Amino acid sequence: MEDSKKHAILSASGSHKWLKCTPSARLEENFPNKTSDYMEEGTLAHAVAEFKVNSYFNEAVPKATYTRRINKFKKEKYFNTEMLTHTDTYLDCIKGIAMESSSRPFVAVEQTVDFSGYVPEGFGTADCIVISENTLHVIDFKYGKGVEVSAEKNPQMMLYALGAIKQFGFLYDIRTINMLIIQPRKDNISDFEMSRKELEEWGNNKVKPQAQLAFMGLGNFVQGEHCRFCRAKGACEFRAKENMKVVEELETIKEQGLLTNIEISEILNKTEGIADWIKDVSSQALDEILKGNTIPGYKAVEGRSNRKITDIDKAFELLQNKGVEEALLYERKPIGLTDLEKVVGKKKLAETIGSYIEKPKGAPTLVKETDKREPYKNVSAKEEFAEPIN
Repeated sequence: MEDSKKHAILSASGSHKWLKCTPSARLEENFPNKTSDYMEEGTLAHAVAEFKVNSYFNEAVPKATYTRRINKFKKEKYFNTEMLTHTDTYLDCIKGIAMESSSRPFVAVEQTVDFSGYVPEGFGTADCIVISENTLHVIDFKYGKGVEVSAEKNPQMMLYALGAIKQFGFLYDIRTINMLIIQPRKDNISDFEMSRKELEEWGNNKVKPQAQLAFMGLGNFVQGEHCRFCRAKGACEFRAKENMKVVEELETIKEQGLLTNIEISEILNKTEGIADWIKDVSSQALDEILKGNTIPGYKAVEGRSNRKITDIDKAFELLQNKGVEEALLYERKPIGLTDLEKVVGKKKLAETIGSYIEKPKGAPTLVKETDKREPYKNVSAKEEFAEPIN
């Protein structure tokens, strides 16, 4: 988790962008950091996680104090019951690492690390660092449930590890680096291990030269998956030119009535990402208009909204006073599985009513061949579960 009070130009969390597209870091300086309900929820979850880990390893908080603090968290706007379950998963993973150690490990929570030896002005805040015998464990708590994050050669965590070695390497004989990502809302626990030598070679040979270019705003623009997280994505001139090249290429397709399957494949490959780019440009245009600037030919209008009752209890009380029966004002219906998991807890729900939960076969979806999922089988349920013929 990055330091919320001060932001590095070349942050560890943004390294997947500036290591590939070095000019992007300086380009992003033209755009403010935006927050969202999801980010606020994640910030609160990290605060709960930090308190739990510190209480277990470092502070020895009395039970009454612990309960009071948790109850205080429960009053926060973005709190929900599942937050306690998921932060327990995070704590349990760290406890598991500690229990495997033959001696008491060093545990630091929300630890600021300095990796400026590799990245100009580089620093960040690691969620948890555990040093056990000769192994440095860098642990990251991901509360998001959108994109699944892998620990394999994860540059954010590798930079944290370089910073931790600088800070604690003279006290501990660190030889192995273990990086662990805990993303409980995606059922994702990912780990990756490398030697200290491999990590430091990456820092010197890969990070240092790229970071110098990025800090100066030099190097080559590169379009890719990282663009979706870039604050300049809707106004990036290079990205616009790259996508317009694709449009121009499509105009050269020979007219022959119908596209062949090979041509369909080529078009899908070439146009991948264009729809996202157009959305990003539209979003950038709206932002500019709302700031009072002009986008020729376009304007912002009020979108569709739905009516709502401002005080439902008072409104229904008035209706009942006018003779409307209470039974007519409410409907009884079961809540969905996602809400059930929030109320009951995922593990408890599975243990209690797991035999009554089924996951129907999903509709066919087009993806790249590199996707890890099994190819879709166009068979009926009857055929799928039929007894094999001997």
